[in-house]
Amino acid sequence: MAAAGGARAARKNAPPREDVLAAAMATIAARGLEGLTMAGLGREVGMSSGHLLYYFGSKDELLLQTLEWSEAALGAERRALLARRGAARERLNAYVDLYVPDEARDPHWTLWLEVWNRSQNAGPGERDRQAAIEGAWHRDLVALLAEGISRGEFRPVDPDRFAARLRALLDGFSIQVAVGLPGIGREDILTHVSEFLDQSLVS
Repeated sequence: MAAAGGARAARKNAPPREDVLAAAMATIAARGLEGLTMAGLGREVGMSSGHLLYYFGSKDELLLQTLEWSEAALGAERRALLARRGAARERLNAYVDLYVPDEARDPHWTLWLEVWNRSQNAGPGERDRQAAIEGAWHRDLVALLAEGISRGEFRPVDPDRFAARLRALLDGFSIQVAVGLPGIGREDILTHVSEFLDQSLVS
């Protein structure tokens, strides 16, 4: 009974889940993944590392939930910019701009890469959640391409196949920036992708 009472007290006194996830992302932004420990995060939010493990089960789950939380905010921003009036190409440029990391060690991309690296040992449920994140980006891009094609702004390509190729291009370039590979930066990526879109969709 005492153990059950302690668990109830821990649940009652725990900070909101979003506060924990926001603190985790802030830590990654400030100190990188190596600076994110359960003990350190617990101190940030006033919980013990044991309580954090009670709520999340593992650090892998904490990281995945933090990524999902971050993606929810990005998804809202993405849907808002794609819902704007105007040329499909302008909104496609905005999509690309949102997709590409700001700089080396971009916290969202740092987290994304770590979650995918850990997914080698993840179960089917965790993999499905990761696929759902990818699927949202893909569906929004397919819809935008289809709109541009229907309005005569883009060539009549297969939207699904083109979206898969474009996102593979974005991923490849973005990883280089996120890990700090010398010789390529954000502006280089935007130039490469703009040239690719001009040649593939508009010319």
